[in-house]
Amino acid sequence: MGQRNGQLSAREWKGTGPGMDLVGTSGRTLVAKASRLVAVAVCAGLLAACSSGSKNAEKLLNPDPPEKMYAIADALLTRGRYDDAASKFEDLDRDHPYSPEARRAIVMAAFAYYKGTKFPEAIATARRYTTMHPGTKEAPLAHHIIASSYFDDMNGPNRDQGNTRKALEEFKTLIQRYPESNYAKAAENKIRICEDSLAAHEMHVAMQYLKNKQWLAAKNRYEVVVREYQTTAHVEEALMRLVEVNMALGIVHEAQNAAAVLGHNFPNSQWYRDAHTLLASNGLAPREQSGSWLTRTWRSLPKLSLSGG
Repeated sequence: MGQRNGQLSAREWKGTGPGMDLVGTSGRTLVAKASRLVAVAVCAGLLAACSSGSKNAEKLLNPDPPEKMYAIADALLTRGRYDDAASKFEDLDRDHPYSPEARRAIVMAAFAYYKGTKFPEAIATARRYTTMHPGTKEAPLAHHIIASSYFDDMNGPNRDQGNTRKALEEFKTLIQRYPESNYAKAAENKIRICEDSLAAHEMHVAMQYLKNKQWLAAKNRYEVVVREYQTTAHVEEALMRLVEVNMALGIVHEAQNAAAVLGHNFPNSQWYRDAHTLLASNGLAPREQSGSWLTRTWRSLPKLSLSGG
């Protein structure tokens, strides 16, 4: 009984065998409740995401006004929070690129990077300003930031002088383009420091050659100091060393000429007394040669007095 053509009806199947109803009434109820809970959770998540996204979109579409952003960045800079200040200044430039505050924000971002000793970032940002806004009110400050970043990152005289050369070039550019700016006046002293460092580096290398009796290599280095760094304190020694290396090379007339130039410009220098003694020990005396590059270079300069003697 209960079979029709050898099959059980649906009602008979539910009540037959140990499996009973595979879903059952209570099971279907639990599944329905779980589905509703999942749906509620999904909806809540979507609403939260939409709310957060809406706020972010609103912030992007309606950022703070430029004057407020500038004031916040400036306050951060004053408190020494240089990274945050630079980021805020750059946000201003991005969000309000055509506002009056945006242009100055670029150079102030560079200044914040510089104060935070992030020299590559300071140079790149200030360089962007000088490219986009040459000749503007803040341009001298941008050039000053570039030069000062290289200057503050200089190595000592016994190491690579790449940044020293770049700083020197940038300070000279600043003076050439903006001679009346306050930054140009400060640059003059920095130029002297850069030149002194470069001269000291040449003297350091030359001395290594001298110790190894590589006379010609030493001569070339001392001539660089005499030719390019004439206002540094190293030039007196460089002239005396030229007397020394030229004597070692047997170029007597150049040794005599170097001593004559040294005596003409620094007559009270101990280096001149040493040069004079060296020549005298070989039966020679200082003698100027009017046709030499050394005489022509130094005769065109006012008489110098860098020595303390």
